Amino acid sequence: MTIDEAQQEIIDEFALLGDDRESTIYYIMELGEKLPELDEKYKKEDNIIKGCQSKVWLVTELKDDKIIFNADSNTAITKGLISLLIRIYSGRGPKEIMNTDLYFMEKIGMQNVIGSQRSNGLTAMIKQIKLYGLAYQAKIGS
Repeated sequence: MTIDEAQQEIIDEFALLGDDRESTIYYIMELGEKLPELDEKYKKEDNIIKGCQSKVWLVTELKDDKIIFNADSNTAITKGLISLLIRIYSGRGPKEIMNTDLYFMEKIGMQNVIGSQRSNGLTAMIKQIKLYGLAYQAKIGS
């Protein structure tokens, strides 16, 4: 599945909820519950995304020149938000991650669902993912 196909899949899922803000928030939290637990050994300061009000731990590994992301958060809605980003970015090459036009959030009206603090945190999550893309691109030289 391409990044655009993954984004469209998310857009279609959220379209089923209509403009029901409460259902949308509940669904985001539900998505977070499906995110695999992050081992406690990774829940350390080095893996915390700076700029998030909640604690969000993000870890990566490189497999066959693709970046695999794993994450966790101490709040349900933030865990749901990072799970959406992992759906989009995990298993992609560094260059693809850095060049992605992330439009699904606007299409699903995310700005109407989450407040400005969480919006800032979401921006910080995206920035950190793209920084990992940049670092791995430099490492593998592609």
